[in-house]
Amino acid sequence: MFDDLGAPLAPRGDVCRVVSLVPSLTESLAETAPELLVGATDWCTHPAGLAVRRIGGTKNPDLAAVAGLRPDLVLANEEENRAADLEALRSAGVSVWVTRIRTLEEAFASLRRMLTIACALPEPDWLTAAERAWSAPPVGEARRAVIPIWRKPWMVLGRDTFAGDVLLKLGIHNLYVDHPERYPKVALAELLAAGADLVVLPDEPYRFTERDGPGFFPSIPAALVSGRHLTWYGPSLLQAPGVLRTALNSQ
Repeated sequence: MFDDLGAPLAPRGDVCRVVSLVPSLTESLAETAPELLVGATDWCTHPAGLAVRRIGGTKNPDLAAVAGLRPDLVLANEEENRAADLEALRSAGVSVWVTRIRTLEEAFASLRRMLTIACALPEPDWLTAAERAWSAPPVGEARRAVIPIWRKPWMVLGRDTFAGDVLLKLGIHNLYVDHPERYPKVALAELLAAGADLVVLPDEPYRFTERDGPGFFPSIPAALVSGRHLTWYGPSLLQAPGVLRTALNSQ
């Protein structure tokens, strides 16, 4: 068994105890087999009321606490988590499964492999339904957009991002998709002059709001969107097409 990065999964018995270091993966496992989940990060906010041991952040997990939970498997992501932390867990004898997700298609394939191969679970109904929900082609005229994800300094989606691919499936073309960086820093003046039909402002990782975001782009329609539905890969993908279309079509 090999994870998304081609790393072999060490042989072990049944998977009965899992720690997740990624909010999306936490929600995916909790929706599929909640009895397996024994630990998650402080940022794992879904499902509501998740009662498991908290082990720190995605970038700074308490590795001793993770190992102390005696997990049969740790779920991670190559972008969300630091390679050094994952190697430290492996060196401590912990099995780690790393996902790599840059497109919607990769999300469905990766989640299916993680749940059915790494966790030895049946394919969940929510995953099949989410894939079906995204099968419809974009409706309406394509629009060109800038998608800020931070300010002070301003940063936007660049090349090769999951969120950018999600928006593309909805007919929103990222003006910085060919930028050499995945999350480039771009001056506000350049964003204003980029020729965008729309500015898309998610509420994570930076929390753009009606009072903090659209005012910087007075001549461009601004759509405030749910960051969870834009950037999380998991059960939220089932509702994401409708939630995002509603927000995008409001402008």
